[in-house]
Amino acid sequence: MKNSCRQRHDKGAHWIPILVAASFLVVSAVSVHGSETAAPPSLADMETLVMVSSKANPPWDGPRTGPAGASRKKIAMVCEDLRNGGILGVAQGVKEAAEIMQWEIDLFDAGGTRMGRDRVATEALASAADGLILVGADAEVMQSRLTPLANRGVPMVGWHVGPKAGPMADSLIAMNISTNPLDVARITASAAVLTSGGAAGVVIFTDSNFDIAMAKANAMAEVIRSCNGCTLLEIRDVAISHCMWRMPEVTRELLARYGKRWTYALAINDIYFDYAVPELIKIGATGQGIHFLLAGDGSPAAFMRIRAGAFQTGTVAEPLNLHGWQLVDELNRLLAQEPVSGYVAPVHLVTPANVMYDGGSRLQYDPDNGYRDSYRRIWRR
Repeated sequence: MKNSCRQRHDKGAHWIPILVAASFLVVSAVSVHGSETAAPPSLADMETLVMVSSKANPPWDGPRTGPAGASRKKIAMVCEDLRNGGILGVAQGVKEAAEIMQWEIDLFDAGGTRMGRDRVATEALASAADGLILVGADAEVMQSRLTPLANRGVPMVGWHVGPKAGPMADSLIAMNISTNPLDVARITASAAVLTSGGAAGVVIFTDSNFDIAMAKANAMAEVIRSCNGCTLLEIRDVAISHCMWRMPEVTRELLARYGKRWTYALAINDIYFDYAVPELIKIGATGQGIHFLLAGDGSPAAFMRIRAGAFQTGTVAEPLNLHGWQLVDELNRLLAQEPVSGYVAPVHLVTPANVMYDGGSRLQYDPDNGYRDSYRRIWRR
């Protein structure tokens, strides 16, 4: 049975009244580290999830102990596509932490293509690396390409390499660093339900090349379908690597098909809207008709749109720089023959109310929680 999601708020209701109201609700306990089998959240759960994930200055809840830093290691960092802002942000975080460790990073960019993946795997194998960091590529797709490195005993960790966050069983990649993708998806869709007053007409954008993207899209769809007053118009499959030339045409097509019924666009990455917004501006849209909410990354462009009130009302921004530091820490644990920490950072929803906190003034989500100092203490650096 569907949850009743009708609210007394007007469409496009402000965030602050919703969050204040949520703080007075008495509801069952809700975890922001949900399971992949969880049912769609109730309305009260949605309000709680959005309230908790929107808090500014979340405290550091990650590891505080571990092995000292191993010096002067050579690390291969294999990136799916450095045009993706999330991948680029993580790579920058890895390089920042690697300087503290005195590690040499060899960077390889697959460019989002099959041939590119073949090429970078060959180059990484030839680099004689002590460890490998896989950023944004599907671990299963890369398995056969990385097997020669595994046969050499090279430890590997990854970012966004599978549908679940945390340690990876039966994989060459020991740890998938990510916020919980299904929690990210449910919070994003819950925000759409709440801010629309339970009347969102939704298109979801995803990329079927990646299991994690499809898992997010399906979880968002479940939440929207659970709302009686909301309508899931469609799930549109557009490859991230094709956004630049596909999204303008797709945006025009969807506007022609759905008109004013299309009020919310949800996506697994901010890059979709980088190319949709110019098309909306061309036709004279003001940003009041279609609201964008993103289940991933939190690009500088997304922060700018949220700050300006231009189409985008939220993004679940990942702590990309922190994730880069965590990749280095997890790989250091493996190099020391110790298990990974298993830490999964909490989900954070950026809204107009909190966009200037935790790195927002620099157009990024970089938690003001002292994570750099914590990791340096662990590494004795």
